[in-house]
Amino acid sequence: MIQQFISRQFLVFLLTGGTAAAVNFGSRVLYSLWLDFSSAIILAYLTGMITAFVLAKLFVFKDSGQSLHRSVMFFTLVNVVAALQTWGISMGLAYYVLPALGINSFVHEIAHAIGVAVPVFTSYIGHKRWSFR
Repeated sequence: MIQQFISRQFLVFLLTGGTAAAVNFGSRVLYSLWLDFSSAIILAYLTGMITAFVLAKLFVFKDSGQSLHRSVMFFTLVNVVAALQTWGISMGLAYYVLPALGINSFVHEIAHAIGVAVPVFTSYIGHKRWSFR
């Protein structure tokens, strides 16, 4: 199981995923100018998800023989699970864990950054096995 994370493909996945995560995080900051934190997280996740799909299809899983329709369907399903992880972790950290630890500065930024980072491994496995097999 651990060996699938020691590969060129996983490294490229991390790079493209990192780019998508930066788009996710940056767009959340922008969306927060007009929306509440919870809504901004979901909209930002969708923005990052579109970025991730395009980059993964072009650079990570380019040899996938799967149809575009099937890839999009499974990519969406894998990302619904990841979005729930991101939202739950971000909300839990922002409103419960970080305040309990006495952290009062950049709470939303810290919570969202951790929330975006957590699903990296589950998403890679899901995309490799279902989205782009």
